[in-house]
Amino acid sequence: MNRLEALVSLNRVAGIGSIRLKKLLKFFHKPENILKAPAEKLDAISGIGPKIACQIAALKKEDLAKEFAQAASLGLKIITLEDKQYPKNLKNIPDPPIILYVKGDILDGDNFSIGIVGSRRASFYGLNNATNFAFDLAIKGVTIVSGMARGIDTAAHQGALKAQGRTLAVIGSGFKHIYPAENIELAEEISKQGAVISEFPVNALPLPINFPRRNRVISGLSLGTLVVEAAQNSGALITADFALEQGREVFCLPGRIDSPSSFGTNELIKQGAKLVSNTDEILEEFIGYSSSKQASAVSLEKPKTKADLSSGENEFYSFISTEPVHIDELIDKTNLDITCVSDILLSLRLKKVIRELPGKYYIRINEK
Repeated sequence: MNRLEALVSLNRVAGIGSIRLKKLLKFFHKPENILKAPAEKLDAISGIGPKIACQIAALKKEDLAKEFAQAASLGLKIITLEDKQYPKNLKNIPDPPIILYVKGDILDGDNFSIGIVGSRRASFYGLNNATNFAFDLAIKGVTIVSGMARGIDTAAHQGALKAQGRTLAVIGSGFKHIYPAENIELAEEISKQGAVISEFPVNALPLPINFPRRNRVISGLSLGTLVVEAAQNSGALITADFALEQGREVFCLPGRIDSPSSFGTNELIKQGAKLVSNTDEILEEFIGYSSSKQASAVSLEKPKTKADLSSGENEFYSFISTEPVHIDELIDKTNLDITCVSDILLSLRLKKVIRELPGKYYIRINEK
């Protein structure tokens, strides 16, 4: 078994991502060695546990052979985290996928990309703007990234295709189960003008648990994410949250205050996400773009300074240092309730002066 085969096998185990893989490789050095190890040795590695250990030990060569055969029959490329073709933006997130199944081509130019996400039950306003923003960005050479879901995602891909631009679709299932089914033809179109991408094995079903994982890939591939329309508990807000954790920009289109499908976007704007009304306002964050200039280089925005914070935010910021501090400790120190603390933390994250670590710990990003 070679390295690629071993990585594809390990990717078939639920619960193994790049973080657990690093732990295993630290002990076993090669992915091939992981598959040769007995369950007892695997269980002894911190963070693995008996369930995952047994799943690794139970992997069968015939299942791997079937995986490769199905991928080939569907015209898929298999890219590992170690390959040069692996997207640079995605490689730089905390937990990049081990494996990407790709139909189409991922190009170097796709590093200059913007995610567009929003509600599945979108209004005409949302659909129209998603299409128009995607079209205009694609015309200007930006790759549009979305999740090929109903509503805003579909409109964003269609806008990019209409402009004959590049678009990447990240799906929350294996390629044998494209979801939603009505977008199978759209997937084919996208693969000819960009790529359809999945981290899931070919036969993986579109289970609800898969879509938050899919969302981190959408934001991870993108320099910034535009939320077009999102209700209070929309999956698009999960994508925005991942974008913040990954140090990426978040943009929002304002919506009607009496529209439930705009509650989420309007709340993000109140917390500090950039309100935009045209594509130049997005592009200027990265390249000083204006309609009279051509894009020449990508330059991520520098973190905000303390001068950009309100007096209340500055006072709260003083309780966060270069050492991780837990949200409970911040609640104790500030005497504020959890809702207020959460709101301020979100605002500080949007202003890029702090970042969230696993377990609800927070740390300063920079000192001026």
